[in-house]
Amino acid sequence: MVVSSSGDVQVETELKYDRQSELKAFDDTKAGVKGLVDSGLAKLPRMFIDDQFQLNGKPECSNWKFSIPVIDLDSVDRSARQRTEVIEQVREACAKWGFFQVVNHGIPVSVLDETIDGIRRFHEQDIEEKKWFYSRDYSKNVLYNTNFDFYSAPSTNWRDSLTCVMAPDPPTPEELPAVCRDIILEYSKEVTKLALTLFELMSEALGLEPNHLKNMGCAEGLSLLGHYYPACPEPGLTMGISGHADSGFLTVLLQDHIGGLQVLHENQWLDVHPIHGGLLISNDKFVSLYHRALARDTGPRISVACFLRTQFPEESSRLYGPIPELLSEENPQVYRETTIKEFRLRKISMGFTSHESSGEIESRSPMILGFNSLAHAYHLREYLTRPLGLASVRWIRELVEVHAISSTNMNDK
Repeated sequence: MVVSSSGDVQVETELKYDRQSELKAFDDTKAGVKGLVDSGLAKLPRMFIDDQFQLNGKPECSNWKFSIPVIDLDSVDRSARQRTEVIEQVREACAKWGFFQVVNHGIPVSVLDETIDGIRRFHEQDIEEKKWFYSRDYSKNVLYNTNFDFYSAPSTNWRDSLTCVMAPDPPTPEELPAVCRDIILEYSKEVTKLALTLFELMSEALGLEPNHLKNMGCAEGLSLLGHYYPACPEPGLTMGISGHADSGFLTVLLQDHIGGLQVLHENQWLDVHPIHGGLLISNDKFVSLYHRALARDTGPRISVACFLRTQFPEESSRLYGPIPELLSEENPQVYRETTIKEFRLRKISMGFTSHESSGEIESRSPMILGFNSLAHAYHLREYLTRPLGLASVRWIRELVEVHAISSTNMNDK
C-alpha cells in the first residue's frame, strides 16, 4: 500500500512496489506517524514493515536469569569510601554488562514528568502548528520529522521525533516550540549538570583524574530528541527503533512507563524494565551496548534522548588515538592514530544496518544514559565490527564524537 499526499492509505495496484514514491507521499503530508494513526489506520503501510525483524509472540528474554545492575548515586559525595564503592560498582557493571541503571541522580521527578508532558504536547498539537517545524535540513537547530534515515533505511521505524540541538550553539528561545520551550531549556541544563558528575565517575572508573573526560570536551555538545511512538496496529511487523549502538560519549534517555527497550546481552534480547526515576548507563569498558526499542499496540509512548558529544572540525589534521594513560606493556596500543576525516570515511564505508543512534532506553520517570566514549582503545575492534545505529549525514558526521579513539587497526598500515 502507499500513502497519498492527503495522508490516506491506498491499496497498491502496481506489481512492482515503489518504495520511494510511498516515502515521498508520506513525507509530503508532514503529519508523521501520528497522522496515520489519527486517520484510522488499521494495517501497517509497507514502508514500515521490517523484513529483518521477526517477532513471533514475546521476544526471547530470560529476565529471570539476568538482572541489570542498579547503582545509587546518593552516597557518591558523602565520603571517600562511599565514592570509591560507587566507582567500583560502575567499573564492574561496565565490564560485565555494558548497561547499568542509576537512581538518586539529582534531577527532580517533577522536571522529568514535565519534560515527558512537554514532548507529548508538541506531538499532539494540531498539524498546522506542528508542520512549521517539519524538515530534513539537519543544519537547523530545531526540527521535527519521522526517522533521520528516512529515505535510505530499508524500513521505516514507527515513531516521530523532535530534534533540538542545545549546545554548543543553542537555539534562541523563540526557535523552540512554545508548547515545550521552557521545560526543554530547564531539562537541558539539568542533564548537562548530571553528565558532568557521570563523566567524573567514568574517568575515575578508568583510573584517570576526575576531570579527564570533561577536559577532553565530552560535554561540549548536547542534542535532545523527543520521540513519540503512537500505538501500532501491527507491532510484530516493525520496530520503534531498530537495533543499534550509540556513538556519542553519553546518552541520557527519559521515558514514560510503557516500556519497549531491549538490550542484547549474551546473544539474548532482554527487556529493561522501567524504574521510577532511574537512569541507565551503557558501555563495554567503555563501548556502547547493542539495543533496540519495540513497537507496541499501546501508547502513545514518549521518550526524550539527550546525546552529549564533543565537537571537532572535520578538516583538522590533528591525530586522535588511545588515551595515553590507559596504555602499558600489558595493554599496548592496538590501533594507530587517525584523523577525524579518516575515521568518518572508515565508518561510512562499513555501512550501517540499523537506524538512528537515539539511545533508546527504558524507565518510568527515568532516564537512561549510554556512556560510549570508547576510552579504552583495546576494545575498539569489537566496536568497529558491529553495526551501528546511525542515520543521516548529520549523525554520521558526529560519529567521531566517541573521542580520543583510533578507528583503524594498526595492521591496516
